[in-house]
Amino acid sequence: MRHNKHHASLGVTREHRAAMLSNMAASLIEHGKIQTTLVKAKALRPFIEKVITKAKKASVATEKKDALHLRRMALKDVRNETAIAKLFNETVKEFANRPGGYTRIYKLGTLGRNDAAEMAQIEFIKADDPGYKKAKKQPAAKAEAAPAA
Repeated sequence: MRHNKHHASLGVTREHRAAMLSNMAASLIEHGKIQTTLVKAKALRPFIEKVITKAKKASVATEKKDALHLRRMALKDVRNETAIAKLFNETVKEFANRPGGYTRIYKLGTLGRNDAAEMAQIEFIKADDPGYKKAKKQPAAKAEAAPAA
């Protein structure tokens, strides 16, 4: 069976992938934005958003044991105590009213690396950022029917 197999393998073993995503998530939490390859940024997005969701649930938890459990679950994924402490104590307040989509990826091009990998910047979205709105199409003006002569 191929249950739970949908993720970017990134050409490394499962343990290496987990360690790499953990380190990149810690750097993203500490700095607010990081520059990496596009494939790694796309793999990092769902990973970090699940950790932020745990932090949001912990911030509204009624019992202290529930908040502690969520913090330990996040610490299992991002193995950096200072980054988790910053996320749970400070950064999570920015995402309190945002229902999801905590990160944004900007494509940067190849930037002259040896392997010509496409580079990207992943960053947290600010709390007051409205995002991009699709432009509403104006209804086409109805052509008045000319009387037939």
